[in-house]
This record gives sequence, structure tokens and C-alpha cells, in this order.
Amino acid sequence: MAAIINVVAAGCLLIAFHPQLAAVVAAQVMLGAASAIIPPALAALSLGLVGHGRLDARISRNEGFNHGGNFVAAGMAGSLGYTLGYDWIFYLVCFFAVASAAVVNLINPAEIDHELARGGEERDANGHLKAPLSVRDLFVRKDLVIFLISVVLFHFGNAAMLPMAGQVLAQTHPGSDTAALSACIIAAQLIMVGVAWTVGKAMAAGVGRKPIFLIALATLPVRGILFSFTANPYGVVAIQLLDGVAAGIFGVIAVVIASDLMRGTGRFNLAQGLVALCVGVGAALSNAVSGFIIQWYGYPAGFLSLTAVALAAFGFFALFMPETRGRTEPNVVLIAPLAVEALSIYAHPMR
Repeated sequence: MAAIINVVAAGCLLIAFHPQLAAVVAAQVMLGAASAIIPPALAALSLGLVGHGRLDARISRNEGFNHGGNFVAAGMAGSLGYTLGYDWIFYLVCFFAVASAAVVNLINPAEIDHELARGGEERDANGHLKAPLSVRDLFVRKDLVIFLISVVLFHFGNAAMLPMAGQVLAQTHPGSDTAALSACIIAAQLIMVGVAWTVGKAMAAGVGRKPIFLIALATLPVRGILFSFTANPYGVVAIQLLDGVAAGIFGVIAVVIASDLMRGTGRFNLAQGLVALCVGVGAALSNAVSGFIIQWYGYPAGFLSLTAVALAAFGFFALFMPETRGRTEPNVVLIAPLAVEALSIYAHPMR
């Protein structure tokens, strides 16, 4: 964990000292690899430290600190870039990365249950830990496949909305798009802090994972319809607050559901990687498909097409995904016929 965080520091320094194309591309590869590894590593570390019983609250706090850190970092980066130059943005991120790596080393390895961290807590009749579930058997688990499809559809219906809104602002209100998009990102991060905290409280009160995720899915079509009717900068910022609700819920509930589904299988970390893969696939589809639609039919049609996907995502999850709260053993239904807060600032790239 500390090593991959230091990769972030190295990538930022590479860009600051060698702002040439080859160096920047290499740094982006380094940062992309780090952003793919840190979130599942942080989730596994959390599970290994607190166990399933307290994971809900732990992930909720992680995400609260993550989004709060994004908000503070955005403000500090903007201030430093404006007053001292853009290089200082990279120095700032480098400083935070080194500090996070130092915090990782304060965690006592003896306090981490490494078997539990990978979701492997099932034991055989002799009390020995069972071998991890085979990858082949993993991919025929009905609820996991349904959840991964839901993740793809969620990001398919969501990812391109803000970039599209920015393009509309650039056309209709030249010069205001940069400020409006900055306001969208900062305001959404603040909303995400509150939403992450609220999700943790809701789960502690006994609310199931399924209704919480359905709330996130329900905000997407509302957002798409509203975006299709307005190009006002203030309206765009207000509508983008709904993304704070959806993304704030997803950041918490995706980890918790994956933990529920993989309990006792030893494949929690693999499931985290699969979720990240599905996020990328959904985002790529969102931008590619909406881009073609916009080219031929315009922005309102693009927003409405994503709205249709979001509605499909809501219906699919509502109809097919079972509730995972309270699961004490791995699911065997097959598809027929087949100091964690300090680290959380780097858990996800800033939206």
C-alpha cells in the first residue's frame, strides 16, 4: 500500500520536472495504475482491521474522508496554482502522498487479519480455512453477475452527463463553463461527504443495501431529464448536486455489497477489481454511445438516451438483485445452467 502511494508521488514529480509528452504519458500510466490498486487495497485493509460486523461504518467513514479530502485538496490546489504556479499543484499532491505512505507504516500488521481481508473466513470440519473459491465458480454466481451488470448500467447512464453539460455550457455561455464545472465538482464533493455519512447511519439503523442503491439509481434519470431542458450555469450546478447523491451512495454501497457477496469465498479483492472494471466499461460506453447520439441528434437526445439507460439500470437492479444484508455464508445460487481515514483521500480519483 505504501509503495503504490509513493508511485503517486513519483508520477506527480515526473510531470512537474519533465513536462514533456513522453514523461507526462508515463506519469499518467503510473497514476492510473495507482488509482486502480489503492481503492481495493484500502477496502481490504478496512475489512482485515474491523471485520464484516463493522465494515459498513468503516467504509462510510472512509468515503466521508475521501470526499472531504477531495474538497480540501481542490481548494488548496486552486489557491496554490493561482498564486504560485501550476507546478505547485503537483508538489502538493506529492506531499499528501508521502504523508499517506507514512501513515500506512503506523498500522500494526499484527492487527490485520489477512485471511479476513480477502473475504476468506469459511473453515472446514477440521477448523482449517477453506481454499479460495475458484475463478470459474465465481463467475457463475447469479447475484455477483447481476451486481456487476448493474454497476455497468449505473455508470453507462451516469458518466457522460457532466462532460455533456460542460459542452453545452461552452456553446451557450462561452467563458462560464470552466467556473461552472469547477463549482459542480466542488459542490458535489461536499454533498458526497454528507451522503456517505448518511448511508453509514442508515445501514447501522437496519436499512438494507438494495433500497439504498435504488435511491442512487433513481437520481440518474431525474438528472438526465433536467439536463436535457436547461443550459443555465446555475441550473447545471444545482442539477449536478444529484450526482453527489448518486456517487456518494455508490462509493459506500458498492464495497459493502461486494463484501456481502464474497463473504467466505476468499475473493473479496477480486470482486473489487471486477467492480472497478465494470465502472470503466460503463463509463466508456456512456461517453462513446452518447457521443454518437449527440453528433446526429443533438444534446437533448444524448441526455435522454442516458436517461433511458438509467431507467433500465433501476428496473434491472430492482427486479433481479437480492438483498445482501445479513448474509452469513457465500451465495451458492448459480446462473442456470452455469488509519484508514488518512489514506481515504487517495481512494478514488477526484470527480
